[in-house]
Amino acid sequence: MPAPARERFFPRWTPVAGGVVGPEERLPWGQTMVVGLQHVFAMFGATVLVPILMGFDANTSVFFSGIGTLLFFVVVGGRVPSYLGSSFTFLPITLAATAYAGKGPNPNIGVALGGIIAAGALYALIGLVVMGTGYRWIERLMPPVVTGAVVAVIGLNLAPVAVKSISGSGFDTGVGLATVLATGAVAVYAPGLLRRVPILLGGIIGYVLYLVLANGMGMGPVIDFAPLRDAAWIGFPTFSRPVFSWNVALLFAPAALVLVAENLGHIKAVGAMTGQSLDRHLGRAFVGDGLACMLAASGGGTGVTTYAENIGVMAVTRIYSTLIFVVAGAAAVVMGMSPKFGALVGTIPGPVLGGLSVVLFGLIAATGGRIWVQNRVDFSNSRNLVTAAVTLTLGAGDLALKMGGFTLPGIGTATFGAILLYQLLRDPAERHDALATADSGGDAADLEPVPAAAVH
Repeated sequence: MPAPARERFFPRWTPVAGGVVGPEERLPWGQTMVVGLQHVFAMFGATVLVPILMGFDANTSVFFSGIGTLLFFVVVGGRVPSYLGSSFTFLPITLAATAYAGKGPNPNIGVALGGIIAAGALYALIGLVVMGTGYRWIERLMPPVVTGAVVAVIGLNLAPVAVKSISGSGFDTGVGLATVLATGAVAVYAPGLLRRVPILLGGIIGYVLYLVLANGMGMGPVIDFAPLRDAAWIGFPTFSRPVFSWNVALLFAPAALVLVAENLGHIKAVGAMTGQSLDRHLGRAFVGDGLACMLAASGGGTGVTTYAENIGVMAVTRIYSTLIFVVAGAAAVVMGMSPKFGALVGTIPGPVLGGLSVVLFGLIAATGGRIWVQNRVDFSNSRNLVTAAVTLTLGAGDLALKMGGFTLPGIGTATFGAILLYQLLRDPAERHDALATADSGGDAADLEPVPAAAVH
């Protein structure tokens, strides 16, 4: 009996004219370019906002998000449609590790970069284990009650940062809340695909409002456009070196677990939409994402993850071809090599960024609840109730554990606490509950939502 034919590393993308386009199919090249650019705009708002909030260079982060997307495409053999953008998971840990004041470049960026590389290495290692053993143990270790609580904690832990950023003055508060309202209005009332980019459009509306009130009417500090005029159109982004420390590495370790759950949910969501299971590619997807995190942080970029915004665009267009993400990644690289673009991002007023943060951080917290609802988590079960309750309190209260010279921040305490508490409270009669829950609701165990206003 002849041996089965070996699968090609990259698929042969079958040309199609329209309709539902699968991951291993492609549209004509002109349409592929247009759809790819659409994905760049979908990821743009959050991918640029994260580095600004952490004091990273936005150009560098966008540049490495493109490089990371292309690296991910190669590692998964072009079989998993995904864009890798800046991850909010690293935001609270970075703020804690660097004591960033919230304005200008982060003077301790190297410390954060070293931590992101450590988390990426752990993430990639988990991917190698999954390639050898399968992924069911992850679902058992982190069932929906745990993943939902951890995701909600990220948003709750960041809430004070968002509120503080729009509380400087009455003018700041007014512009921030107007930006919140504009973002919500776009998410609810905008037509078609415009509804998929509420952060981008809400930010533009808030920016124009601030410009009119401050520069036009003198009601607030004016926007200085001199750096924008002086910036070159083409040039390399600003690169930074990582600094490694065991204490910081342990501080960032919980982020790897959250990224694993995010990517698992992303791939299951795409598989459910396409009707083609991508589970066999999970290990390679974890490795690809982990390597992309390490590569980005080695040069000054943020850690990266799969993006709900891009799931939203795929859900609307029903185009899942992986080739569109090659276009999107290449476009992000080009965008990141324009100092003019970075200077434009630098003119975004603080109250506008604060308003966008209020929306994004709130949506992160709400996404945790959405995970519970989608997976029908039973809170009449005391084990689930106690796990969620303790996790939310530890994370929202930012309980830091000090062990010698090492401090684990609230996000880490909550993440490890949720995992350990759920396992410790296991009742013998419930021994198979976690696996059964994952099997029955795995397709919905998605850390990145797919609603019209899908945002991390």
